[in-house]
Amino acid sequence: MFYKPSEPHGLKHGPFKAIVAPRPIGWISTLAADGSVNLAPFSFFNAMSENPPIVAMGINGSHTEGGAKDSLDNIEATKEFVCNMVSYSLHEKMNLSSAMLPRSIDEFDYAGLTKEPSTLVKPPRVKESLAHLECVLHKTINLPSHNPKVVNTMVLGEVVGIHISDEIIVDGMIDMKKYQPLARLGYMDYCHVEDVFSMNRPVV
Repeated sequence: MFYKPSEPHGLKHGPFKAIVAPRPIGWISTLAADGSVNLAPFSFFNAMSENPPIVAMGINGSHTEGGAKDSLDNIEATKEFVCNMVSYSLHEKMNLSSAMLPRSIDEFDYAGLTKEPSTLVKPPRVKESLAHLECVLHKTINLPSHNPKVVNTMVLGEVVGIHISDEIIVDGMIDMKKYQPLARLGYMDYCHVEDVFSMNRPVV
C-alpha cells in the first residue's frame, strides 16, 4: 500500500510510529523553577551524535491543565534534565509515570520510585534505573504542526555526565542481556532486548 500522511490511510490505526520502531524511551526527569520535580517518558527519543554526545527528544502536545507539558517548561526554564534509561524490570513504573497527572502530583511518588541526586545537574535521577544521562539544554526547535492545539518541539541536550550500574558491565562493556533496554513499538506495544548478535563492518 501507499498513502500520503496528509490523507486517510484506511488502516485501523496510524502506522507511522509502528514503522519507525523500536524506539528507545527517554525517561526524563526535570526540575521546575520552584523546585518541584517532574518525571515523564518520551518515545520520540534517541542519540544524535557521540562527540560531544547529543540526545534528541520530541515533546508534543500540551498539559491537560493548559500550557506546555511540564518537561518542556522545566527544561527551558532550568536548561537541565536527566535521561533515565528504562530496563524491562521498570516497564510498569515507567508506564505509571506516563499518566497525565495534575501538576501538584510528584510522578516519582506516584510510581513508587526513588530520587537519587545527580552529579553535575540539579534534577534528580531515578535510582532504580541502570543508566542515566545527565544533560544540559543545547537548543529547542519548534516543529511544524497540522493541529493548532498541538505544539511539536524537538529538544536537543548535550550529555555532560553518564552513570552506568556496575551490574550491567561485563568485560568492560555493557551487557545488553543484563541491561534489557525497553523500547516502544507502534500502538500500545513495547519490546525489550533479549537476543543480541554482532556484525563487523565490511573491510574495503
